[in-house]
Amino acid sequence: MTSATGTTEPGATDATTDVLVVGAGPTGLALGVDLARRGVDALVVERADALFPGSRGKGVQPRTMEVFDDLGMADAFTAAGGRYPLVMLWRDGQRLGEHQMFEPVEPSEDAPYNRPWMVPQWRTQEILHARLRGLGGRVAFGREFTGLTQDADGVTARFADGGTVRARYAVAADGGRSAVRRALGIGMTGEQLDPYPSMVADVRLTGIDRDHWHIFQAAAEDAPEMLALCPLAGTEDFQVMARFAEGVTPDLSLEGVRKVVAARTPLAPEDVTELLWASSFRPRTGLAERFREGRVFLAGDAAHVHSPAGGQGLNTSVQDAYNLGWKLGAVLRLGAPESLLDTYEEERLPTAAGMLGLSTRVHRGEAGRGRDTTQLDLSYPESSLSVETRGDLPEDALRAGDRAPDARVDGVRLFDVFRGPHWTLLAVGRPAEAPEAVRIPPRGAYAPGLYLVRPDGYVGWAGTDETGLARYLSAVGASLGPAR
Repeated sequence: MTSATGTTEPGATDATTDVLVVGAGPTGLALGVDLARRGVDALVVERADALFPGSRGKGVQPRTMEVFDDLGMADAFTAAGGRYPLVMLWRDGQRLGEHQMFEPVEPSEDAPYNRPWMVPQWRTQEILHARLRGLGGRVAFGREFTGLTQDADGVTARFADGGTVRARYAVAADGGRSAVRRALGIGMTGEQLDPYPSMVADVRLTGIDRDHWHIFQAAAEDAPEMLALCPLAGTEDFQVMARFAEGVTPDLSLEGVRKVVAARTPLAPEDVTELLWASSFRPRTGLAERFREGRVFLAGDAAHVHSPAGGQGLNTSVQDAYNLGWKLGAVLRLGAPESLLDTYEEERLPTAAGMLGLSTRVHRGEAGRGRDTTQLDLSYPESSLSVETRGDLPEDALRAGDRAPDARVDGVRLFDVFRGPHWTLLAVGRPAEAPEAVRIPPRGAYAPGLYLVRPDGYVGWAGTDETGLARYLSAVGASLGPAR
């Protein structure tokens, strides 16, 4: 038998844990980190023998940076990445001009991260894995999921090595072709966004500057054969993205990558000196018909598949993990009612559907990469966890269900107050009987009143006094964090 934080060797049987997380991508690792800091026994298993080696999802949106800040990794991500460079457009070997890929969002006190931060996916996963290990967690590599059964008390998962894992809950974080989702018989609906195959690869190359994201347009405006060379922040590498005509199978070898780069850019084949990783895909969308089946939850690409346009897939996936982590922790460690877990699908399925719509519009050129893509304005106003007891609020008022913004009060950031697995009661310009309340004067979006901030940084309950607060806390199995 192995503990949830130990490494399961191939062939091991009858491991037990509170939460089994299938898949060690950004979703599974982020969930593992959040559960570990809550003292929940969680075992992350991964079919591959190592972490994913490619850059695929390279954009960390501002809201995700806030999540990483709360999980204790903001400095690591800041050091590992960098800003997106300006785009340089090319046609027929000539530079046409430059522009910003993302529309600028003005910095403000309530949002310390105001622009996407480029971090290659392989590096994102390294940081998450290091944080998980630092909290005592481990990933069991080389464990291929093959099936599961459920009963009233838990889930038994089977693996290709003959081993089994018994868990109270399981989470499918195993990607768009999720074996867990298929085993559950949960359907996924979506569409092919265009018929053109694409290639993405990480390479080393010379002969072009790293100050721009170079996009080489096809000679004919309606032709599909574009190519982009993006310098990957914090590395010596470039990401190559190429689109091909319908029916073409991309050649993912070094010679194949050299050939397409030389054909579509001023570079020579030998300027591509090394191929580090390559993959092919066709942009598509997908949304699972439900995010829960009994004691098993779907998260990340297992629940929703996005076009890479707009950088929403990885970020929406991390938000899934962040939403689910505190709820599992509350049920397993704090005695919260099991019904709390119903709010995961209630909140995340419509959010994922909305982000799928946005990424599809960006893919089709119908929307820009502006404020909406930062995910700072996502909220849960219709959630059963969002209880607003005040009436006649102005249109721009901070309400239950909204993201709780940052602010600096007497030299202290509210995000520092919120950081950790606890709930926080803010008493803004009002007295509060609860000794744990954090008392601040009205500031920014915080008008006079009481705001109960959830562990994931959203306002759960809001009122003018504490009437109904104790009932809300009891219903969600919550207790307040210490006063600061």
